[in-house]
Amino acid sequence: EKYIKFVKERTEIELSYAKQLRNLSKKYQPKKNSKEEEEYRYTSTRAFLATLNEMNDYAGQHEVISENMTSLITGELTRYVQELKQERKSHFHDGRKAQQHIETCWKQLEASKRRFERDCKEADRAQQYFEKMDADINVTKADVEKARQQAQLRHQMAEDSKAEYSSTLQKFNSEQHDHYYTHIPNIFQKIQEMEERRIVRIGESMKTFAEVDRQVIPIIGKCLDEITKAAESIDHKNDSQLVIEAFKSGFEPPGDIDFEDFTQPMKRTVSESSLSNSRGDGKSEPKFGGKSKGKLWPFIKKNKPPPPPPASASPSAVPNGPQSPKQQKEPLSHRFNEFMTSKPKIHCFRSLKRGVRPEDFSNLPPEQRRKKLQQKVDELNKDIQKEMDQRDALTKMKDVYIKNPQMGDAASVDHRLAELGQNIEKLRLEVQKFECLVAQAFSLLQRLVAIVALYFPLLSSPDGSYTEEQSQETEMKVPATDFDDEFDDEEPLPTIGTCKALYTFEGQNEGTISVAEGEMLYVIEEDKGDGWTRIRRNEDEEGYVPTSYVEVYLDKNAKGAMTYI
Repeated sequence: EKYIKFVKERTEIELSYAKQLRNLSKKYQPKKNSKEEEEYRYTSTRAFLATLNEMNDYAGQHEVISENMTSLITGELTRYVQELKQERKSHFHDGRKAQQHIETCWKQLEASKRRFERDCKEADRAQQYFEKMDADINVTKADVEKARQQAQLRHQMAEDSKAEYSSTLQKFNSEQHDHYYTHIPNIFQKIQEMEERRIVRIGESMKTFAEVDRQVIPIIGKCLDEITKAAESIDHKNDSQLVIEAFKSGFEPPGDIDFEDFTQPMKRTVSESSLSNSRGDGKSEPKFGGKSKGKLWPFIKKNKPPPPPPASASPSAVPNGPQSPKQQKEPLSHRFNEFMTSKPKIHCFRSLKRGVRPEDFSNLPPEQRRKKLQQKVDELNKDIQKEMDQRDALTKMKDVYIKNPQMGDAASVDHRLAELGQNIEKLRLEVQKFECLVAQAFSLLQRLVAIVALYFPLLSSPDGSYTEEQSQETEMKVPATDFDDEFDDEEPLPTIGTCKALYTFEGQNEGTISVAEGEMLYVIEEDKGDGWTRIRRNEDEEGYVPTSYVEVYLDKNAKGAMTYI
């Protein structure tokens, strides 16, 4: 029983250790719908995730140790202890029974001895009485005869008691011999054997105690090998390439700058691939909003375009002279507004932080978007080919069934063929949709390049000339456009009230957030009729929860607040 208690405490330690390991692994697992999921594209973070999974399996092996010790040692020994107690009780009962039997024989011997002694005394008194009557001359002959008969009767009873006492004594001696030389030794021998079996069983349990640990060592070693394998699978080159693919702008680098020969008074040609544009008329370049030289549009922090050229000629120009080509251009903000309204706007950064990725990849730069859409088209075409191969195989099978009905029912294939036809049609519709998106992306990319070439001649000038001098006819401010605002970081939505979670909600879908029962949170967007309320826990944690899961207390002074019943 002491050893059982020891094993139980060991199993509790194993369970507690396994629980702590599982909690540790769960703590560092990536949370759903969080920006941490993006990091697990890299081999180093995937290796860490594999380590966490292997640690979970490692904890499972300690649970196996606990379960095996409970079943093979604790359970078995508990049953065995009950059997030992029953056997021990039976042996003690046999010992008490043998002791009671010998005591009963001793009592019978004592009773027989006392009876023999009493009969002998009575026979002696009867003999003395007879002799006394026989010597008395005053006693009649009949009385003497009666006394003689009484004396003979007592002598006979004494003889019978003697014989009975002798028989009882012999029987007691035999029983006593058997008791001390047979019954009691047998009982003690059985008890000894029981104790020896108990000791052997404890030794076997100790071996099992070690074997339970030894059985999981290969699996634990395999977990450690997998952790080592995951660590060796880290590819720093691949991770670097992923970062490059994720953050590259998609713009082509400028071409080489042509040599300018100022010795020849000839008109210089314009190269579309050069970085800058020459000014044959000696006019100065427009300044990029007062920024320093060399900060071109693709590399400006907020991707804001430079000011457009003036809408009219400068006062110093000849009234009837030829107008500059720049005067026919529309303001740059109008161009970008037209560009932005011709396609779905880029999803706001807050949505991207929540992990919501649009299906049309509109969150990516134009060139990357076109590549991703084309890749999607290729994948859908492969899926269509697979479905068509399956349909051809089933059609051939149906033909075989029609020709040989004993091989199968041809009608059983019709349902699958119809299902494959529907799948192929759906996939073709998807291909058409994404092909249209590819064409739109390519068209938008061309328009963007044209806008950049039109309003930033510095990117296409052969001489790369650029001046810091201010020009009265080119220097002006451009108001911010909607295109600029799309790339600015959005301010966090203000809170319009608070709410209390009525039930626990596990936010497992994208855009949702997990809440615990009784938790107080901030409301930042009320229910729009779709059954969801947008809440915030802290600066980085926000998402949607079912409206029926929370009790909302809106601030009456908050903008857009309304009273919930």
